[in-house]
Amino acid sequence: MIEIANPEEMQETIIGLKKSGKRIGVVPTMGYLHEGHRALIRDARKENELVVLTIFVNPAQFGQGEDFDRYPRDIERDRQAAIDEQVDYIFHPSIGDMYPEGYATYVDVENITETLEGEWRPGHFRGVTTIVLKLFQITQPDNAYFGQKDAQQLMVIKKMVSDLHIPVKIKRVPTVREKDGLALSSRNVYLSPGERQQAAVLYRALQRAEVDIRRGERSRDIIVGMIRDMIKAVGNISIDYVEIVDPVTFRKVQFLENNREHCIALAVRIGKVRLIDNIFV
Repeated sequence: MIEIANPEEMQETIIGLKKSGKRIGVVPTMGYLHEGHRALIRDARKENELVVLTIFVNPAQFGQGEDFDRYPRDIERDRQAAIDEQVDYIFHPSIGDMYPEGYATYVDVENITETLEGEWRPGHFRGVTTIVLKLFQITQPDNAYFGQKDAQQLMVIKKMVSDLHIPVKIKRVPTVREKDGLALSSRNVYLSPGERQQAAVLYRALQRAEVDIRRGERSRDIIVGMIRDMIKAVGNISIDYVEIVDPVTFRKVQFLENNREHCIALAVRIGKVRLIDNIFV
């Protein structure tokens, strides 16, 4: 495994590798790797001759008062995970490498970024799309792997790739969960034992919603109300949003249509920890 920090060196290395016809898969992460990240790497390993893991905690996608400074970091742990999963290259740049003095170019995707996470975290997706496009330019992948847990982010990136004719296939990898259903997240490390136990209600509520839908419930208000009631019953959890949306446009829907996929998404705060989750039904 080779680790590279300099963007120009990484790009030159990739250009040389692509001349030999190697298919390249990239797994963009902010590090502090868990089993969800490993699932992304494993899929990339199966489908590509070379796998590039990027590790960069991107300041541009954190808003004022968010947890950029305390976001968990452990590069040695990440290196070992990358070795275990047979990653070929780690791209681990500094903030100065990615946003040098005078940096002034950003990417905005409209409409799909204006709901849910876009409402609660203004500017977040502008930071996401900018860094992802930069990573694509540097690593020039054939395939890029993203987890379903960040479903809106996934669709925003797919929209950017489509609109800008970027020659990369975006691969959606199912959410990896703990035994009790909690979606794996680097932020789970912040939860106290009691908060961790409370967090299990999120997936239980989503599962209950899926059962109700399969039994014929189609009203957004009834489904969302049930999820909210289950979460509120646990206590110590504040809800940012619970919503049912079109899984491509992320526009909110009032009634679910038969034979169409929908995304039920939520974001909550347990103590000081903000968690998101979703299911596709």
